[in-house]
Parts: sequence; structure tokens; C-alpha cells
Amino acid sequence: MAPDSATGSGPTARRLVLGSQLRRLRESKQISREDAGYAIRGSGSKISRLELGRVGFKERDVADLLSLYGVDDQSERESFLDLVRRSNEPGWWNRYNDLIAPWFQDFVGLEESASRIQTYELQFVPGLLQTERYARAVATQGRPEVEDEEVDRRVRLRMQRQRMFSQPKSPRVWAVIDESVLHRPIGGKTVMREQIESLLDSTKLPTVTLQVLPFSLGRSAAEGAYTILRFAEPEIPDIVYLEHLCGALYLDKAEEVETYSKVSHRLAVDALTPEGSRKLMQERLREF
Repeated sequence: MAPDSATGSGPTARRLVLGSQLRRLRESKQISREDAGYAIRGSGSKISRLELGRVGFKERDVADLLSLYGVDDQSERESFLDLVRRSNEPGWWNRYNDLIAPWFQDFVGLEESASRIQTYELQFVPGLLQTERYARAVATQGRPEVEDEEVDRRVRLRMQRQRMFSQPKSPRVWAVIDESVLHRPIGGKTVMREQIESLLDSTKLPTVTLQVLPFSLGRSAAEGAYTILRFAEPEIPDIVYLEHLCGALYLDKAEEVETYSKVSHRLAVDALTPEGSRKLMQERLREF
């Protein structure tokens, strides 16, 4: 089957789809990863990385694998090779490669290809919903004197990620934030007032759902912030993204994703309804 299901997705998603299709072809022919690796002058571990979409593809390698897997139809081969070329196109975030770590580049690539984004935040407004001034305050850690060109570019990167809301196939975003986020004076009262107003505006978008987890609840079902990325392409598994001080984790095993999905359902029940969350934000706005 030609991998044409990701033609409208970004390069990261295309790489995942291509790897998944190549794995299915290999397994259908009962060829081991080691034998496939030998055919492209590599190893079984290289095939594993290719099939997981963790590295870029070379047209020569894919052409050799297609021959090994018995794909002789020229139109089908060209469909695969065209996807190789598309998966190697630099994403729009490539210009910021000197600023962002490789593990976050993967997240940005996946984020722009997702059909649904579920996120839970305890300290900050989710990046996709931050105003420019709030994002700048986060980037400078509340110290305006450290602003420089690098900070400007980091803020531009965050603002550019938000362009997805204006795209025809904008992903659905469901966010739960801890009530403390509304009380933490990131950037000062003026910045926070503007940020809460922006959150209220975002709830008017048909693709955004925002809920607040109230103080009255006590302990939440989640132990930390996380994001679940879900995709329309059946070849791409749902992915849980967990960021920590030294990097990030990407969980895609079914049982891991299921655990976080259950937590998400619990949070949706425990949090205020979208309308109740709007009322709470309006009350907080009046306090400012």
C-alpha cells in the first residue's frame, strides 16, 4: 500500500508514516531487521530507527528496501520515494534549530501534525495559549534586563506555533490548567490581566476547550504536566510527551498512553466545566 495518507502532514509525521509502512512490508515478507539492514549496508538497529521514524531517510536506502520487499510497481515505488523527499523537507522551525534542543524539535514537528492535543499544566499557561508578553515573561524568568535577540526569537517561535489555530485543519486542543496558574503573577498584573482575557477569547474558538482544576479539589489525578498528541493517520500511534529538566520522554506504548488517557478523563470530571472555568477566569479578571 502506498503511503499517501500523510501528504498533508508535516515532515515528522511523514517520517513516522513512512517508517510504519516499511515495517509492514518487511514483516509481510518475514524478513528480519538484520537482513534488511544488510541490504542497505547498515544494521538491524538502523532499520529499527528508520521504522520508528527517528532518523531521516535516504532515497537509495528506501529504493533498495522496496526491491528487497518485492515492491516492483513503478507508481507505488515513486509514491514511497516522493514521501522520502517530503519527509526530508525542513520544517518551518528549522530556522530556530540553534535555540531549541533536538528533543523539542521532534515535539514541534509532531504538534503541527496532530489532530488532537490534550495538555495539563500546573505552573504556566500552555504554550499554545500564551500571549506574547506572557511568553516573554516566562522566557526571561521575570527579569526584563536579560532580554536579548535570543529571547525575541524564542518568543517568535512560540507565537509561530500558534498559527495552527488559523489553519483549515486546526487540531482540537483540550487543556486543563491548575487554578494556581491564574494566581501566579507571571510578568506582573498587567501581563496576567491580558493573559486571562486572551484565555477567555480562546474559549470562543470551536477547536479549543479549557478547564480549570480548582483549589478546592485538593490533590489532582496527575502527578505532573503532560501532553497527549493524537493523530488522524492510523500509522502514527498516540504519543504522550513529558518534559523534564534534562530533556523529554515520548511514550507511545499502548498501556502507557492508556494510563494517561484515563488520567485525562479523571481530570475532565474533576475540573470545572468549560462554562464554570470561564466564570472563574472572569472572577479572577475582576480581582485584577
